[in-house]
Amino acid sequence: MAKKAQDDRVFIQNAVKTLATNIRFASVDNPVRSIVVTSSIPNEGKTTIATNLAQALASGGKAVLIVECDMRRRSLATALGAHARNGIYAVLSGQVELDDAVVRTSTRNVWFLDSEPHIPNPVDILGSKRFHSFIERLKDEYDYVVLDTPPLSAFIDAAVIGSIADGTLLVVRRNFVRREEVLSAYEQLKKAEANVLGTVLNYCEDKKSEYYYEYYSKDGKKLSKSGADADAPQLNTAPAQQTPRPRTTPAVPKSQPTTAPGLKPFPQGQPAASPDSTSQFLAQTGYSPRTYTEE
Repeated sequence: MAKKAQDDRVFIQNAVKTLATNIRFASVDNPVRSIVVTSSIPNEGKTTIATNLAQALASGGKAVLIVECDMRRRSLATALGAHARNGIYAVLSGQVELDDAVVRTSTRNVWFLDSEPHIPNPVDILGSKRFHSFIERLKDEYDYVVLDTPPLSAFIDAAVIGSIADGTLLVVRRNFVRREEVLSAYEQLKKAEANVLGTVLNYCEDKKSEYYYEYYSKDGKKLSKSGADADAPQLNTAPAQQTPRPRTTPAVPKSQPTTAPGLKPFPQGQPAASPDSTSQFLAQTGYSPRTYTEE
């Protein structure tokens, strides 16, 4: 059982790294650096995909910021084990600087920007010019920005953010969501003129992975039929150096916070292939749905 769990983790890591590579090469002329992660309905695993994607992008030494944009059902802080005193609303309203709201996670090169609970009128905020400029600022500060958003069947937040982000991923849980719901979510994104990079098939299990893992020894060397190690060059797996997080220049002294026009202060104390090839790869390898619950 332990070996199977370990193999599952390795397979998931490899699949997400493939997804991250596909995103890097999705567009040469216009690199995808701000990525919306959403789903058709709740419990399809979008937050799990968002966190794993951020970690995969950061594994190459890139600075990655993951942002909580599901303002009605926040889950990233628990998933990441990172908690902040301030969130996105405080930054947008000018109460705190970005550096004071962003916190480091336990994963190297991954930072987290939370969202305060009970934010009034999230769609109005997400659709504002101020938020649009804010996303551009985040792209100046970080190599990648991953935005976890609500399911499209419940709210239009993901479509609104998708219209300004570089790309959008639609997470699809196998044998869980109906075809009509996926198509409706896709049409909603296209109507918002979001750049839909593709779908991510989630909650799957590779029945063929056991054979491939048995084909390699524990040290990563290829085994011959006799069990002897075959001569093959080994990759350098030394950990990447920590990338210093970019720092912003405060617009005003911290002792004199100002409120940006149009936003009231938030009350203190209140809570070379596209990703389509990844889904095709997952679908073609013979999966069965997982039994655990999401996030």
